[in-house]
Amino acid sequence: MSQDLFSAAEVPEDAMTRPLAVRMRPTTLQQVLGQAQALKPGSPLQRLATPSSQGSVTSPSSVILFGPPGVGKTTLAHIVAQQSAREFEELSAVTSGVKDVREVIQRARERLVTQGKETVLFIDEVHRFSKSQQDALLPSVENRDVTFIAATTENPSFSVISPLLSRSVVVKLESLDDDDLATLIHRAIEDKRGLDHQVKIDDEAVDQIVRLSGGDARKALTILEAAAGSMTGDKQRIKGSRRPIIRPDVVSSVMDIATVRYDKQGDDHYDVISAFIKSMRGSDVDAALHYLARMIRAGEDPRFIARRIMIASAEEVGMAAPQILQTTVAAAQAVAMIGMPEARIILAEAVVAVATAPKSNASYKAMDAALADVDAGHIGEVPLYLRNAPTKLMKAWGNHEGYQYAHDAPGAVAEQEYMPEELRGHEYYHPNDRGYEHDIGARLKRIREILHGDKPGSPHKNLS
Repeated sequence: MSQDLFSAAEVPEDAMTRPLAVRMRPTTLQQVLGQAQALKPGSPLQRLATPSSQGSVTSPSSVILFGPPGVGKTTLAHIVAQQSAREFEELSAVTSGVKDVREVIQRARERLVTQGKETVLFIDEVHRFSKSQQDALLPSVENRDVTFIAATTENPSFSVISPLLSRSVVVKLESLDDDDLATLIHRAIEDKRGLDHQVKIDDEAVDQIVRLSGGDARKALTILEAAAGSMTGDKQRIKGSRRPIIRPDVVSSVMDIATVRYDKQGDDHYDVISAFIKSMRGSDVDAALHYLARMIRAGEDPRFIARRIMIASAEEVGMAAPQILQTTVAAAQAVAMIGMPEARIILAEAVVAVATAPKSNASYKAMDAALADVDAGHIGEVPLYLRNAPTKLMKAWGNHEGYQYAHDAPGAVAEQEYMPEELRGHEYYHPNDRGYEHDIGARLKRIREILHGDKPGSPHKNLS
């Protein structure tokens, strides 16, 4: 059993030399903060933590804990093993291989046969295991040789093999909210396992730590420990009215900059870029700039960001303000030439341009509708009069015969069908009434009337 877990009443002497985040690990599910949904009565973790002799409902044999850093994945695995009286074996996917997995499973089988005791096999960062390493787990998970608990910060739908995923219950853990983090900070200051009243902290400093930690309990406690250490020293213990007070300036002194939680290969990358695009689409320029700042601070490639802005200008703005595409293309070229940190200014200008422009996805939808017809086989023959006729033979076939040169017609629009016969009357592009498309709509309506000969008379008025 891990020695990282101990009660508040019995604090091992050597435990006080461990990091505050380790000392303050909860020892029961009731002490865990911020995971009410994952720990509700009857949940997989609650059932797993119940000793098999007391459980009336069969507990799952395999659980994957999915969530951001610092939300208690490792702690939960420890608690489940401890409360259910199972042995605890831990492997890290970073340093372990198939040989290590087989050795642990062998020990678990022997323990089950000789002692009748089950084993929790916990694998941290399971997404780093190769397919063959994950395959090696399958027989033991299937046969319940071990109770398998894995932790990952990456979406298991993409990082865990399907056979293992189908045999597992995925438990999604959430970042801690502000109230939970504040509770954790005060608990750490008061608890004998933590700072044991060596310091005080004012509300503004608590708020600052909460803000800097970004929902990560480990980070919050690390910042608190650094702030307390800067005032008391590593071993000095000051109690009573003379206890120093942690204020915002102390927190600032131990934090150079808030580290943004953002995995460029994981869900954070996709979640933030998704929110970024949706904010530009929704014309919320402030939210778009916020997500831009998060990507910049996390070290995202500015060229990648510029490409996404260009795509948004075409997909979200389109012909409502066609000049925005030119702006974003110029921005992307400038970003490539200049680089960071000045490129942040160019990116910001492009984001503001897209977010504040009138919006239309009419061109985007028109292209998809045309592609859908082509994919469905609605193609038809190109009308003969639209075909090229560079040879006498092709002219003899009737190519180009009867074609009306548009520039010879009033307004440069001739009464002439351009669609294949099979698709006559199909309309893909439907402009909205925002921005430049407001003008396009009325003009296009008249053009279509002329092309299809819907209205005789003087059809070319107001087309210039």
